[in-house]
Amino acid sequence: MLGLETKPADSCRWDLVALGEVMIRLDPGEGRISTSRSFRVWEGGGEYNVARGLRRCFGKRTTIVTAVVDNPVGRLLEELILQGGVDQRHVQWVPYDGVGRTVRNGLNFTERGFGVRGALGCSDRGNTAASQLRPGEIDWDAMFATEGARWFHCGGIFASLSETTALVASEAMQAARRHGTIVSYDLNYRPSLWRSIGGQSRAREVNRALAPLVDVILGNEEDFSAALGFEIEGVDADLMALDPERFGRMMEQVIAVYPNVRVVATTLRAVASATRNDWSAVCWSGDRLYQSMVRPGLEILDRVGGGDSFASGFIFGLLEGFEMQLALEYGAAHGALAMTTPGDVSMATRAEVEALVKGASARVLR
Repeated sequence: MLGLETKPADSCRWDLVALGEVMIRLDPGEGRISTSRSFRVWEGGGEYNVARGLRRCFGKRTTIVTAVVDNPVGRLLEELILQGGVDQRHVQWVPYDGVGRTVRNGLNFTERGFGVRGALGCSDRGNTAASQLRPGEIDWDAMFATEGARWFHCGGIFASLSETTALVASEAMQAARRHGTIVSYDLNYRPSLWRSIGGQSRAREVNRALAPLVDVILGNEEDFSAALGFEIEGVDADLMALDPERFGRMMEQVIAVYPNVRVVATTLRAVASATRNDWSAVCWSGDRLYQSMVRPGLEILDRVGGGDSFASGFIFGLLEGFEMQLALEYGAAHGALAMTTPGDVSMATRAEVEALVKGASARVLR
């Protein structure tokens, strides 16, 4: 697996530990946030979605490290996470002050988009419990040495929540590396999360500080430029999606700057509309570029979470010891399937992923 050998499964309590915030997603379905009179409720969060996909679709043992306010909204989150099967023993329950003056649970209003109208997200997550996590509060050595974990996953969403969350991510990554746990990091650049705390320049500062602690860097077409500053002059994201070789050269640059990174992977989309994208994925490892099957004109019901499901499928393949090409195909197939259902989290099964990897059609199954 090109230098990505993981600890034996029987030596660890966890296949993957994720660090991140879990929010309530309020989904207006086919409507719009500003005009809806009813919302469907899901749980979601960039880092959590990866742990849930690995548990629910692929049967891996995962746990989430986060903080949640102990009120009815927090208990709703608990109920939703229980349905996803991700272990909650490392959730910190924070007392509620009655109105959320000092701490609260995060909300994420997301509409799906359709045709020429793109998806739209509106976060309401300031001063949340997870954003107030601080270094020294979590015994990472016990997590990675006593319990044992094969893989640790975090991302740029959690790192953006406050000054302290980036420090917590760094602390966790250092402990993971001390104990031989593979570390992955999804750049997941969200302009809205950085806008009031320094913008893109601050995002690059934080992500560049964390990158030397990472084994596997994940992202989408734009993240490597926005979050790390790797520019390809005169080429926009859609053109790169049609030219994976050019993107591969950029990935090679990432590894040259951060020699600790052993794999760089990204989804590639050429966006015809909110509901129709060309979809594929590429990764760079061992001085070689790998590209998944291209799915032209992929029809999308809800694109939110597609990248996280790509990450969970890809990580599953690496945990299983698959060849890099096959791991990439699992990631791309899982991401494609996740975008055919509503909500942030995957509803796909491993059998469906494996059938799609083998070229299955969308014919009705009876």
